[in-house]
Amino acid sequence: MTELIDLVLLAMLALTALRIIFLKDLFAIVMLFGIYSFLSALIFINLDAVDVAFTEASVGAGISTVLMLGTLALTGRKEKKSSHTSILPLIVVCVTGAALIYGTLDMPPFGHPDNPIHQHVAPRYIEESPKEVGLPNMVTSVLASYRGFDTFGETVVVFAAAIGVLSLLGIRRRKEKKTPESGLEAHHVLHVVAKVIIPLVILFALYVQFHGDFGPGGGFQAGVIAAAGFILYALVFGLPKAFEVVSPKILKLMASFGVLLYASVGLYSMSKGGHFLDYNKLAADPLAGQHYGIIIIELGVGITVFAVMLSIFYAFDSQAERSNIK
Repeated sequence: MTELIDLVLLAMLALTALRIIFLKDLFAIVMLFGIYSFLSALIFINLDAVDVAFTEASVGAGISTVLMLGTLALTGRKEKKSSHTSILPLIVVCVTGAALIYGTLDMPPFGHPDNPIHQHVAPRYIEESPKEVGLPNMVTSVLASYRGFDTFGETVVVFAAAIGVLSLLGIRRRKEKKTPESGLEAHHVLHVVAKVIIPLVILFALYVQFHGDFGPGGGFQAGVIAAAGFILYALVFGLPKAFEVVSPKILKLMASFGVLLYASVGLYSMSKGGHFLDYNKLAADPLAGQHYGIIIIELGVGITVFAVMLSIFYAFDSQAERSNIK
């Protein structure tokens, strides 16, 4: 039954990808990319990779779709016809694809118990993680403790992405319109529904943030979900009112604070005679130190991701409004 579900999802994934290739309507392409990410999340769930599925659904099918729609508001909906022939790119893609397929021929069978990953790395984490980290969610143990330095690098990359976008676009403030409302701002039913949904979204984001030690979730997913709640507020009530709730200056401070909070855990552990991000030095009991360290660094990740995602949306939306005014 599991194999049948995998085949159906992979077939739908392939059909979606092929349709994306031949479409010229960029809006339809963005929607199909969201469906593609959602199908990928379903495949991850079927493979019992719930944490990865959670991230794919929230980032790929969720916030990325919104940001690409914001990009379309600046660039236009229709793809321009290319004046160059597509034969050479097609040959390059076919050769590259064939090389990748050829490289998989000598790989061990998928899921086979004798695969190298099941002989070295995975048993080490399974056997030692409860004793060394003490968290029920082993994925969190790996990402936040064993690979804490890598996760710190990913957080810095997210912060750098915000610097790049804001350097290129910036965020333009716009005075609230005195003319009659238009767009989503004129739909009072949406206002009522948003007032009910947004608090639930924020509450769920807090749950994902602080329950990542025991179940699927963590700072990355929580930050994206919280940003989605505020993006919904900006779409329904307008960007000026969103600026009043969370201003761009506050977001810049939050993005920096999250990275510094993560780094401060490593610096503090070094001041106690340990290595960078050695959570065992945070408390007398090593397991308690692991728990404290993971909570703090996950909070730093959540704050940074939230601030960066919302800042990027502010940048795109403010530019789109400016272009519409022109």
